[in-house]
Amino acid sequence: MKNVTGMKMFKYREIIEKMTLDEKASLMSGKDFWQTENIDRLGINNMFLADGPHGIRKQAEAADHLGLNESIPATCFPTAATVANSWNTELGEKIGQYLGEEAVAQKVNVLLGPGINMKRDPLCGRNFEYFSEDPLHAGKMAASYIKGIQSHGISACVKHFAVNNQEERRMSIDTIVDERTLREIYLTAFEIAIKEGQTKTVMSSYNMLNGSYTNENIHLMREILRDEWNYEGVVVTDWGGSNDRVAGLIAGNELEMPTTAGETNKEIIQAIKDGRLDEEVLDEAVSRLLDLIFTTEEVFSKPYKTEFDVKEHHKVAQQVAEESIVLLKNEDNILPLKKGAKVATIGDFAKEARYQGAGSSIVNPTMLDNTLECLEQSSLNNIGFEPGFDRYGKKNSKKLKSACALAEKADVVLLYIGLDEVTEAEGLDRQSMKIPENQIELLEAISKVNQNIVVVLSCGSAVEMPWINNVKGLVHGYLSGQAGAKATLRVLTGEVNPSGKLAETYPLKYEDTPAFHHFPGKEVSVEYREAMYIGYRYYDTANVNVLFPFGYGLSYTTFEYSNIEVNDDEVSFNITNTGEISGMEIAQLYVSCNSDEIFRPNKELKGFKKVFLNAGETKKVTIPFDDKTFRYFNVKTNNWEVEEATYSILVGASSADIRLNDSLFVKGTNAPTPYEKTALPSYFTGKADQVPVEEFEQLLGRKVPVATWDRSKPLGYNDTIAQCQYAKGAVGRLAFHLINFAHKFLKKIGKRETANLIMMSVYHMPFRGIARMTGGMVNMPMLDGLLMMVNGHFFKGLRHFLSERRKMLKVAKQDLVVTNATEER
Repeated sequence: MKNVTGMKMFKYREIIEKMTLDEKASLMSGKDFWQTENIDRLGINNMFLADGPHGIRKQAEAADHLGLNESIPATCFPTAATVANSWNTELGEKIGQYLGEEAVAQKVNVLLGPGINMKRDPLCGRNFEYFSEDPLHAGKMAASYIKGIQSHGISACVKHFAVNNQEERRMSIDTIVDERTLREIYLTAFEIAIKEGQTKTVMSSYNMLNGSYTNENIHLMREILRDEWNYEGVVVTDWGGSNDRVAGLIAGNELEMPTTAGETNKEIIQAIKDGRLDEEVLDEAVSRLLDLIFTTEEVFSKPYKTEFDVKEHHKVAQQVAEESIVLLKNEDNILPLKKGAKVATIGDFAKEARYQGAGSSIVNPTMLDNTLECLEQSSLNNIGFEPGFDRYGKKNSKKLKSACALAEKADVVLLYIGLDEVTEAEGLDRQSMKIPENQIELLEAISKVNQNIVVVLSCGSAVEMPWINNVKGLVHGYLSGQAGAKATLRVLTGEVNPSGKLAETYPLKYEDTPAFHHFPGKEVSVEYREAMYIGYRYYDTANVNVLFPFGYGLSYTTFEYSNIEVNDDEVSFNITNTGEISGMEIAQLYVSCNSDEIFRPNKELKGFKKVFLNAGETKKVTIPFDDKTFRYFNVKTNNWEVEEATYSILVGASSADIRLNDSLFVKGTNAPTPYEKTALPSYFTGKADQVPVEEFEQLLGRKVPVATWDRSKPLGYNDTIAQCQYAKGAVGRLAFHLINFAHKFLKKIGKRETANLIMMSVYHMPFRGIARMTGGMVNMPMLDGLLMMVNGHFFKGLRHFLSERRKMLKVAKQDLVVTNATEER
């Protein structure tokens, strides 16, 4: 490790040489929940890191990572899953600029976003925070956000690196994925965000990857991130995500958050004294962290704006929502609604908007548009409102009857339905793809008295729609932020021509999804047996029918594609607006390899462009090829290669609506064929939803680990509280049953948010999380006592716990005396 220090080390060598070992180690973990340590004598200030994929969440009161305490008001922009539907990188950069401005106003150095994990499965509880099922799409959108945020001098933080695609047991699950899939699907978005976006900070994920925690994974953190991608920024753990601090540091993970009250600093110092850690590795980490501190502090070293124009930012949030809303159905041209149309507004979400997700991304909005108030100012004649259903799924026949009575009197019913706040949340995965049964019953009942139903859907991820034949119009707003209500009405009335297109596929039913049999990992590991066949890559290749394909969205006008021209560098073509009103079209470039030597999806997205066209206007559109257009990862050469073949160049309005087709012969890199066809039949056909374990092991090149808990072993640091059901000690089993009872009881009495919190922050928490997330209140030696108690040595464990607590308090008292004496001097 002698040569890892590089230019950044040289840049800050003078400062680092003045630092004591204690001071260097102290910078490696937080000062508190959101701030890094400072060293005043050397002019090193602390940084503030704040959540904020779609708005700044800087808490004014006691800090937490779960969204419990209210934050300082900030603009709540649409979530990433929503903005992804805009397919507009310029718009993404604009959002980033406004987020960056607000971050500076709140003196935030590092904004923790965007999140770019792949949508492997529709049930991942955090999909509302992620862009897409396609890595190129997610990477391009993320890079645009990063450029915007960092244009103000602060840092974005792209997350969660990597392969973090389930929320259940996210802090301990081992993700088993083959190398080619890892590179092509799960790392490509990060590669684009890092190389094109030039992000200054990356957040490592909680999970393990092929047997080691991501922030300790040398292959991921050193070989790929640092060596291949030449990333020289800072890596920060997800909050409480550090397992072995020294191993993390060796892998290149500079900053651990939140504070551990100095406990892991001592581990670093001891490892250097023992010779297990080269001090130059620590110096490298300090150098990178200093660079982040000094570069982000520059904006605060001179006068900066501490306020922003609330109304202007709200207006931008509205514009973003308008461009991201997707029109999915428009039977009989029921939309746009005619001026003066007599509408009945039904659905609880019309009164109380569902406009953002839950968990660490909760934003306290500066303003919040309300559908009912916006209707009063619109061109529509709203004859009344009825909630129609209970928000959290309880059946209510009285509400249903009142809604039907109102619907009978209307020309058109605007029915606001979707998923509630506690169904899509950080730390939990959804249990199904369905919307609540009481909402479907309401829809069916209304359809019997009025067939002119326009559904306005609010949710952050894909849902099943067996009810779609009962509606004439379907407008999907996703989670459209604080200005979403007005934006939606402007689309409904035709003031805005919808231009959003889906950034994820909507299957007919959950059982059709490729990861159905392997999501989520319930105990030790989760196997990505479907490999690269996620989303449209699977549906297209395996010929599985879907409800709405990737890239799908309707408009109030029509577009015609013509005159495709292909050369070695790009594809160009014309788009004409053949309708009567202006609009925007999203042209998508897909590439298909006409060879069967190497298994691949039927086609893959390789570029896109959003174009504005007036009625009757024609524009020439050019989409360039780049280093990712024809590449694949070869596991034999351990390198990116190009297969020599003829490639179909496909231009379409969605993955299923290809309008233009040409071909191009591409010279290859003459790499050896990496696969034996007969050993991998599922992958060569693309029917990868039920791959036998033996075939998956052929792809992996090794045996898969045992996926279930070893219940004969005592519980350890990385076992979860849920595993206390198998504890040898009665106190452990009792704790499990109490937690389980509390969860069920709270759910039954309607306290669903609190019930979810138990599952998220207690039930699936590994024991080490107790130490890592309590800010030093419980240290690892105390945790040893707790583990003794649950493993059947109650009194021994209790004595150990109390003894270690007394030691910790004594040391803290001595440290306080030393600090006070130093300050007096």
